[in-house]
Amino acid sequence: MADEKSLNFIEEIIENDIAAGVNDGRILTRFPPEPNGYLHIGHATSICLNFGLAKKYNGKCNLRFDDTNPVTEETEYVDNIKQDIKWLGFEWDNEFYASDYFEKLYGFAVRLIEKGLAYVDDSTAEEIAATKGSTVAPGSDSPFRNRSIEENLTLFSEMRAGKYKDGEKTLRAKIDMAHPNLLLRDPLMYRIKHAHHHRTGNDWCIYPMYDFAHGQSDSIEEITHSICTLEFIHHRPLYNWFIEQLGIFPSRQFEFARRNLTYTVMSKRKLLQLVNEQHVAGWDDPRMPTISGMRRRGYPAVALRQFSDTVGIAKRENIVDIGLLEFYVRENLNKSTDRVMAVLDPLKLVVTNYELDGEVFEIENNPETPNGTRSVPFSRELWIEREDFMEVPAKKYFRLAPGNLVRLKGAYIVRCEGCKKAEDGTIEEVYCTYLPESKSGNDTSGLSVKGTIHWVSTKDAITAEVRLYDRLFRVEDPSSEDGDFKEYINPDSLNVLPAVYIEPALQRAVAGESYQFMRKGYFCVDSESTPGKLVFNRTVTLKDAWAKEVKRN
Repeated sequence: MADEKSLNFIEEIIENDIAAGVNDGRILTRFPPEPNGYLHIGHATSICLNFGLAKKYNGKCNLRFDDTNPVTEETEYVDNIKQDIKWLGFEWDNEFYASDYFEKLYGFAVRLIEKGLAYVDDSTAEEIAATKGSTVAPGSDSPFRNRSIEENLTLFSEMRAGKYKDGEKTLRAKIDMAHPNLLLRDPLMYRIKHAHHHRTGNDWCIYPMYDFAHGQSDSIEEITHSICTLEFIHHRPLYNWFIEQLGIFPSRQFEFARRNLTYTVMSKRKLLQLVNEQHVAGWDDPRMPTISGMRRRGYPAVALRQFSDTVGIAKRENIVDIGLLEFYVRENLNKSTDRVMAVLDPLKLVVTNYELDGEVFEIENNPETPNGTRSVPFSRELWIEREDFMEVPAKKYFRLAPGNLVRLKGAYIVRCEGCKKAEDGTIEEVYCTYLPESKSGNDTSGLSVKGTIHWVSTKDAITAEVRLYDRLFRVEDPSSEDGDFKEYINPDSLNVLPAVYIEPALQRAVAGESYQFMRKGYFCVDSESTPGKLVFNRTVTLKDAWAKEVKRN
């Protein structure tokens, strides 16, 4: 058992259940995604919670796909969800599908009809909605509510056999049309959908509604703690009603609050809009809050787990600053990534007195976690960042300017002598001289310089495409703003640099590998990258530049 001070409210429930011998102390949770899209960071929190509780209390966790809507569900989504869960570091004990239970669920529905607790309704969706009433007015009975048990059994059997068209009939629970909880005013149990199912094909043309399938699936699997998000709290009485009327295993539902993230949207419907309307390049676009997008962007799985653990669970919804997630991303990448040199906005630097040929420097890969060195070739002509030279330097500018001394990372100290300009005044080349006695690791110059810049040898450099990703939206909570949420998309969320110069050691970089580009940020090799065309995605900057930009504006 954990220290009680650190327990969240669900852990307290579980520990009390174990102490009381509920279900003989057995713990079985489940993660039940609908395969109608890709998982996002909110799902990651639920995954970490359900699988984490099972691990903590020596229990088990099932993966169950809620595949009861054939129109929106695809095998692609199933495969991606399983990949996401494994990438996050979890393994499910059993893999189930709600469609595994279609026959049992049909039998449960028949049992309720036989008990006089369900009926077939010929009303249209609009007619049913019109009779629901409101929070201050009771609903009215359907004209088909008092059909005989025999007639309902016949009609439900005919619905299954495909005799009726979509929307022509539904099966509803017979509860109370005046119930204060509108969800218990004769809720729908089954609807007709003549559509191909990704697993059962055309075997079924009637499909259970979520509220009927979910609790019964939990019960079939004997789930002890069914944990879902807070919007389902009003569904819990219906969850319990079905289980009680059927007399089946009493699974129990518990709710926790969603954790929304700043500068993004978490609604699967809105994410689908972004994909379908091509505001992003797909579900795994690195700007998306999907687990796939974050993986492609270079976020380590451990950072998502740490983030989920830190934000925890609560009974009240709130919005979490994405900066917290980025903090964990930086913390992990700082320890795990090699430092390499890449010049994003190149300017040529000529070392006029350098005459050696083929000199190579051994530069440390990662000072935070020593793991050796790599060989970096040096030459007379180098690429440096354009921002590392100013002809007329600003105050406290310690990089290249006429007369300034600067250390070239891992190599020599150089003195800037001047520059060459184009007719329009653009700087074309910068000239400097090097101090042979200032070689890194064997510096006898006695000089101390305040600036160090990175570089890449022009004759050895390889070219790569770099994609600079930023936050997808300009405002913290686009869903709460007036108008269409898409109006707040950040037009600068992607900036593609087609020709960046990188050191030759990166020629062997493969998709998924992460690096720190010195002084620029953390970058990951994109899945579209090939040996002939390397592509890097910016994961995060070295520091939170966004917070400074917001404060400045």
